[in-house]
Amino acid sequence: MEETVLVLNAGSSSFKFQLFTIENATPQRKLRGQIEGIGVNPRMIAKDAEGTPLVERSFSPAEVANLPAAMEILRSWLDETLDGVLPSAVGHRVVHGGPSFDQPVLIDDEKISNLERYVPLAPLHQPNNLAPIKAIRELLPDMPQVACFDTAFHRNHSELADRYAIPDRLYEEGIRRYGFHGLSYEYIAGTLPKLAPEIANGRVIVAHLGSGASLCALHRGNSVDSTMGFTALDGLPMGTRPGQLDPGVVLYLISHKGMSVGEVERLLYQDCGLKGLSGISNDIRNLLASDDRRARLAIDYFVSRAAKETGALTAVLGGLDALVFTAGIGENAPEVRRGICDKLTWLGVALDEDANTRNLEQISPEGSSPAVYVIPTDEEWMIATHVLKLLAKSTVGG
Repeated sequence: MEETVLVLNAGSSSFKFQLFTIENATPQRKLRGQIEGIGVNPRMIAKDAEGTPLVERSFSPAEVANLPAAMEILRSWLDETLDGVLPSAVGHRVVHGGPSFDQPVLIDDEKISNLERYVPLAPLHQPNNLAPIKAIRELLPDMPQVACFDTAFHRNHSELADRYAIPDRLYEEGIRRYGFHGLSYEYIAGTLPKLAPEIANGRVIVAHLGSGASLCALHRGNSVDSTMGFTALDGLPMGTRPGQLDPGVVLYLISHKGMSVGEVERLLYQDCGLKGLSGISNDIRNLLASDDRRARLAIDYFVSRAAKETGALTAVLGGLDALVFTAGIGENAPEVRRGICDKLTWLGVALDEDANTRNLEQISPEGSSPAVYVIPTDEEWMIATHVLKLLAKSTVGG
């Protein structure tokens, strides 16, 4: 019987999934897909490893009104597709692991309870990350489930990178800079030695640019610093989140505008960023296609902040050997990459215009330094790899 690992990545309006077979203790993709537009315009898409469509189906908002409904749709489809054969284990992306979880863990009730404490620190993500874990645990309590954390890759930061200038007692309570998108950065760090061994151990900045966006400074494949901090609000502007913001703005909104904490939270997580600046959309594709002045403002602001933070992380690294673009915008928006790189010519960054337009792997001229790459990320493969390693360790230990 073919052993498989199912990987689930549950977001606020989409539910990504991938199924991997196990060959020589290595995950091999069998299928991938997602249920998107949950509660608005739900659609399920899945393809096999070669990209052949397996299913493409639309639903009414009532049919897939929330995440549990999407999970049931997926469960039913997988049951039919796999002839009722269950996966050997399930891996999950969990955005916030707090100060305690610095590596993947096998899930039990106590760990679920501990992870629920970080819901206020990632209200858009953490509840949805935990929902399928709890549902599967209730339905299949003996199914091994592994939680992999977006914060874990950054947990070896120096104290200088880790701290805020606040009293020590607050730091000890866990108010510190965690960093996120760690599974994506870990995948890129693991890919570079095969793709570009000459710079893999050097000073690299990875730009994970998507609906959520951040930068990470790597040295010798390890995270040295990141633009995100205590929550996923900090750093770069994002689809609906503001990025860097003077904390005095929050105090002003509460004390002078009379906004409640809940209202401020909704504003910062749902109505800022590209959406707030443009007043049009949180989707960079819509903004790039628009001739509205506000759309251009949002794009220019995003580009400017990304270039500014790249300069700051270059100072942290003491130089720059390579810049890597990844995630939805980073992999698919040549205009955004061009705008960022144009602001970094003082660092020696140069683009091969044809390579950039075609989204090729290396988009800088041959021999130029720093080199510039476009590398698709694969958080789900990274999760599957962690699942296999943890289960192997658990079996040996047992």
